[in-house]
Amino acid sequence: MTNQSSISTAPELEISRWFNSDDNPTLADLTGQVVVIEAFQMLCPGCVSHGIPQAQRIQQNFGEDVTLLGLHTVFEHHEAMTPVSLEAFLHEYRITFPVGVDAHTPGDTTPITMGRYRLRGTPSLVVIDRAGRIRVNAFGHVEDLAVGAALARLIDEPPSKP
Repeated sequence: MTNQSSISTAPELEISRWFNSDDNPTLADLTGQVVVIEAFQMLCPGCVSHGIPQAQRIQQNFGEDVTLLGLHTVFEHHEAMTPVSLEAFLHEYRITFPVGVDAHTPGDTTPITMGRYRLRGTPSLVVIDRAGRIRVNAFGHVEDLAVGAALARLIDEPPSKP
């Protein structure tokens, strides 16, 4: 798991559509909470076999101690990974946490939030502390024990000012 070498403030998410949410969550609204973002693509084998199941385990084991958000960040196969396809995917995989579709700038294949966070691909795991700072930005498979330990530390960390 790669920790940020210098802790930086998490950029706001740029979402074109939310699923599994009655509102449109923003990081500004979530200040004071530990936030976990699972960035994935539905046609990514590593996401389906590791990233999404891990996010579901985080949801089951940490419940209301963390806010879990999915980020569908499509940088390839754009025609196949539409919101209609994503909706069916979320239903089939029983994903109940909020999932935002990473917005695109016309003509750019890299989604906006993916670029802001300098994500190298999917699956990626981002953990943001209560002050809105990125504490973990990891690409690929991350061991559950490492994720659990990082989340437990942040949950127990006293709130600080950004």
